[in-house]
Amino acid sequence: AFCRGRIFESLEEDKGQYDDETEVFWATGACLFVNAKMYHEVGCLDDEFFAHMEEIDLCWRLKLRGKKIYVNPKSVVYHIGGGTLSEGSKMKYYLNFRNNLVLITKNDQSAFWFLKLFWRMILDGISAVKFVIDGNPTLFFEVIKAHYSFWKSFGATLKKRKLVQQDSTHKTTLYPKSIVWQHFAKKVNKFSDL
Repeated sequence: AFCRGRIFESLEEDKGQYDDETEVFWATGACLFVNAKMYHEVGCLDDEFFAHMEEIDLCWRLKLRGKKIYVNPKSVVYHIGGGTLSEGSKMKYYLNFRNNLVLITKNDQSAFWFLKLFWRMILDGISAVKFVIDGNPTLFFEVIKAHYSFWKSFGATLKKRKLVQQDSTHKTTLYPKSIVWQHFAKKVNKFSDL
C-alpha cells in the first residue's frame, strides 16, 4: 500500500496538489472515521496486526463489502508520528514485513494471490540482503523473524481469508503495476507520476 504524497520514503512537498476530496484505497489510522455499524460488520481492527497496516486491512475489508473510503483535505489533524514505535525500531520493521504478508493473504481476491505472496517474499528477501549490505544485519533477522511468524500462523490467517472472501460482495481495484519497480527501477517518486 502507498498513499498520495508519499512513496516509500519519498515525501512530496505539500503544494496543494492533493487538496481534492476523492476516493482512496485506505485512510490512515491516525485520522480515520468509520461508521460503527460498518466497522463491526467487517470484524473491527484485526488484533493480529497490533500496529502497522491494521487500518489498511480494515479499509480493504470495507471495500470488499462495497464501501468507499474518501479523503477530506479540509480536515486538520495533529499526529505525533512514531508514538507507538519510533522510526528505525526493529519491531516496526518486523511488523511491516509480517503484516504485509498477512494483508495479502487475507484480502487479495486474485486467483493468483499465492503467487503475489511468493513474489512479496522474494522482494522481502532482497530487502533483507540489502540491510546486510547497508551495514544493518539486525534488520535482516527481523525479516526472517517476520516470515517465520507469518508461516507459523498461516493456518489461522487462511481461516480469516476464507471469512473475508466469502463475505466479499465487490471486486477491489488495486494498482496494476509493481510500486517497487516503479519507485526503485523507474525512479518514480511522486504519486501523480504513477
